[in-house]
Amino acid sequence: MAEYDTTRDSTGRPVVVEKKSSMGWLVALLIVVALVVAAFAFGLVDLDADAGKIPDVNVTTSGGEAPSVDANVADVDVGTKETTIEVPTVDVKPAGDAEAK
Repeated sequence: MAEYDTTRDSTGRPVVVEKKSSMGWLVALLIVVALVVAAFAFGLVDLDADAGKIPDVNVTTSGGEAPSVDANVADVDVGTKETTIEVPTVDVKPAGDAEAK
């Protein structure tokens, strides 16, 4: 059902404007979907499909060799060295021991 809006123009004459709605398309779409679902539910539509078969594939391989690679890398020397470091001492006093600092 269409709705109408009445306004007046600059001369005072009434102008009727029809407001269009897209509800009709939505209702039509819902009806089509319902009909398709009903057709499947009542058995009016029956889809038969033959089971497919995976083809047999034979793959034959033969030996090969890895590609040769010429890599220029940096020279890294790994070793050990003796070093003396100072380790700080930590004094822990229990919470009940109240000595002056």
